[in-house]
Amino acid sequence: MKNFIEELKWRGMLHDSMPTTEEHLLESMRSAYVGFDPTSDSLHIGNLVPIMLLAHFQRCGHQPIALVGGATGMIGDPSGKSAERNLLDEKTLRHNQEAIKAQLSHFLDFTSDADNAAVLVNNYDWMKDFSFLEFIRDVGKHITVNYMMAKDSVKNRIGTESKEGMSFTEFTYQLVQGYDFLHLYQNNNASIQMGGSDQWGNITTGTELIRRIGGGKGYAITCPLITKSDGSKFGKSEGGNVWLDAKRTSPYKFYQYWLNASDEDAEKYIKIFTFLDKETIDALIAEHTETPHLRLLQKKIGEEVTVLVHGEEALENAIKASNILFGKSTASDLKSLDEQTFLDVFDGVPQASVTSADIEEGLDMIGALAAKTNFLKSNGEARRALKENAISVNKEKVKEDFTISKADLIANKYVLLQRGKKNYFLLNVTD
Repeated sequence: MKNFIEELKWRGMLHDSMPTTEEHLLESMRSAYVGFDPTSDSLHIGNLVPIMLLAHFQRCGHQPIALVGGATGMIGDPSGKSAERNLLDEKTLRHNQEAIKAQLSHFLDFTSDADNAAVLVNNYDWMKDFSFLEFIRDVGKHITVNYMMAKDSVKNRIGTESKEGMSFTEFTYQLVQGYDFLHLYQNNNASIQMGGSDQWGNITTGTELIRRIGGGKGYAITCPLITKSDGSKFGKSEGGNVWLDAKRTSPYKFYQYWLNASDEDAEKYIKIFTFLDKETIDALIAEHTETPHLRLLQKKIGEEVTVLVHGEEALENAIKASNILFGKSTASDLKSLDEQTFLDVFDGVPQASVTSADIEEGLDMIGALAAKTNFLKSNGEARRALKENAISVNKEKVKEDFTISKADLIANKYVLLQRGKKNYFLLNVTD
């Protein structure tokens, strides 16, 4: 068994832990859990830190428990929130649970016969038959209102910072999460709850219930909330969340997110989001410092995380797509991209529509560049550019006598025109 706390420390993943937690972990195999919000059928890269906590926990010889908050998802965690969120029905929550488990299985081993095989639980399973009267009698009486009011997540919402205040539903959230810890302590031998630093208040409510009702001791481990060096929120791009689901965020865009990290962030990310050992990471950082223009850290992080989330083939396609813009590539490279990746690569490029009839007849280059598209201002400019050998169709140089046919279509509906190195234009073929 490896020392889990030491692993977290050198990776910059430890924010706080209760006294004697390290000793508790070194005594024998332990079980720890992290809760995941099931309000979507995909996790996003903001969830990667708690996922990596569980993954390192398992790699250190302990048992990870992933809790999907079906019951708490019906309430809404007030931590870090300024408004109450929409509630979900059971069918939607069950669908989301299965999708989340599939994503977690890329990081955690749920299927082995080992004692520390990962477990997935849903708190809706033990909360759904709990009556309100039973809950306030058996759980609520053990925690005072004074104790609950002292939590930051409560104070921030009912104080001057919030105009809307806080509903009783959300006020009880910490009790429900606290009961989860007690339930898992009693039924799954889970003695540790882990989460982001904003979860400390909710986690310690659970340790308090374990002490008062279970007569035992629970432990808390929190990791820092990751922010970017420019102060913006980690895990967000211009299009919103960066999702683990390829349908929501393509592997190309996923890979690009890591590639675009600053040097300062990359040094932090490579420790947090990969399983590379300290010696390898130290060597990579030293090499990156010598040749920062090569962006070795960003490329390595992108490779490691993309393979973990999407697999080797998706990484190869993402790298190939990246090279289309920044390296040498051919028409066959373009045609090998799926439509979504192709559109992601050329997101924001000006477009014009031509008909499928135009293509079937054979679209001449003057028509493609000017007469039918206005990519270039005039037929004369189009002719000059062609004579200067400045025009490419699907990355290959063409002359004025070239005609665009069905054989040139990418994903059966696009043709990429290019003038010079960086001036792109997209033909969209419509019926």
